[in-house]
Amino acid sequence: VGRCGALRIMLADQGQEWKEVVVDFPEWMKGTLKSTCVFGQLPKFQDGDLVLFQSNAILRHLGRKHDAYGKDGDEAALVDMMCDGVEDFRLKYVKMIYQEYDTGKDTYIKDLPNHLDKFEAVLAKNKTGFLVGNKSSFADYNLFDLLLNHLVLSSTCLDSFPSLKSFVEKMSARPKIKAFLDSEAYKKLPINGNGKQ
Repeated sequence: VGRCGALRIMLADQGQEWKEVVVDFPEWMKGTLKSTCVFGQLPKFQDGDLVLFQSNAILRHLGRKHDAYGKDGDEAALVDMMCDGVEDFRLKYVKMIYQEYDTGKDTYIKDLPNHLDKFEAVLAKNKTGFLVGNKSSFADYNLFDLLLNHLVLSSTCLDSFPSLKSFVEKMSARPKIKAFLDSEAYKKLPINGNGKQ
């Protein structure tokens, strides 16, 4: 569920159509599908004959395929760095959601500025509205998805971060992203697999 958000948003913004197969927990526990997954986990992404696992590998593939991986090798390295920074942030969020929600949510929200300020600084320095360069990269989609989750967790979390707030507003207003976020398909998706948000 949560690991596919950035993928869906990126595919929508790139004007791509996709077929999604949602696997429920009882089906997963049968083990038949799990045994076919390289690392024993989802998501699984198929693009023609290419089958990928690991959400960030899928994002990188889509970035290369849809010219969303920087304009050159240096920008690609910076996009990778920013995506890894988003992943570090996501892992803290996931730990709180799945392991510490009842006891750690308030502390997590209180500490959010110490995580958001890094991305604020990068966006403020770049001045293009994107993390790297002058167009969206897969790292932007990844950060955008995670920020949407955080706005559900704490609707005021970006109030002290004008560049991040503007980033979310601009990404949300992109016509294909807006259409996707307004769709019933998006609205019916849970944010996290355990129902906590």
